[in-house]
Amino acid sequence: MCLACVPRRHVLLGAVAAAAMAGTAGAAELVSPDLRLPLPTGVALTLDACGGETDWRILDTLVELQVPATIFATALWLDGNAAALRVLRAHPALFQVENHGARHLPPVLGTHPVYGLRPAGTLEAIRTEIEHGGAAVAAATGRAPRWYRGATALYSPAAFGIASSLGFTVAGFSVNGDMGASLPAARVAARVGGAPDGAVIISHVNQPHRDSGAGVVAGITALRRRGARFVRLDEAFPAPVG
Repeated sequence: MCLACVPRRHVLLGAVAAAAMAGTAGAAELVSPDLRLPLPTGVALTLDACGGETDWRILDTLVELQVPATIFATALWLDGNAAALRVLRAHPALFQVENHGARHLPPVLGTHPVYGLRPAGTLEAIRTEIEHGGAAVAAATGRAPRWYRGATALYSPAAFGIASSLGFTVAGFSVNGDMGASLPAARVAARVGGAPDGAVIISHVNQPHRDSGAGVVAGITALRRRGARFVRLDEAFPAPVG
């Protein structure tokens, strides 16, 4: 797994962690992996498409400015956003679509909600979430995904082994651009626009009615003015040959 070459942030979430341990032995610690580019220059913009709609402010800006991005899409979002999917497929040089799970269930053991979301809960349910999400991306794009990012980007440690057994590398990040599309535009613009070389940025492209999307657009524009080189994850981490 690519995670072997980057550090992991270990996240103790108080009641969340305690409840997870109560539901499943050994699941007290949730992990959020770091990921940075192995390149001297460049930034990777990754956008989660969890469910709901499409933020056309962001998608149209990426096309207009010719900014590459990696889109982590759930089966739910792919099913409900045919027009956006057509745009992604029409610009294969810009967009790489990867696996965000089938039903946007956090890959976490136990029963306690994670940031308000019901977790997958069991090893088998985590496997189903990852496997079915990957199949949905392959069916929608004609290309098998290599990367997986779970809902909330928090994981029970066992989830990494499951993802690896299914052929996926778990995608972390180093700059949280919009905190789950919850931040005001000015703060998002500062976070995204201030991303350093080597950063992997996470933001969201499925919340068109929130202020955060305007901040993502402003941040992308600022990076472009700065002369930042945008790369997709498949460019930064090529698949091994053979």
